[in-house]
Amino acid sequence: MQLAHALPWIQVTLGVILAVLILIQHNSAGVGASFGGGDTSLHYTRRGAEKVIFYATIVAGVLFVAAVLASSFVPALPA
Repeated sequence: MQLAHALPWIQVTLGVILAVLILIQHNSAGVGASFGGGDTSLHYTRRGAEKVIFYATIVAGVLFVAAVLASSFVPALPA
């Protein structure tokens, strides 16, 4: 399989993974943040699974950007 055929599937897969990882991350802003309130804590330490999800989101984002950039350098598929 050529890279030009695989790149769209790679981008879709990475996009779905990235969206899922973003959606399952912890959000410390509760309902009060919608009305101007919120957590006054300035420093928050991620631990355990939350830290793994955070770093996995960064890796998925970087891979997604790399796939998009790679698709601009790979010749287009013939029509």
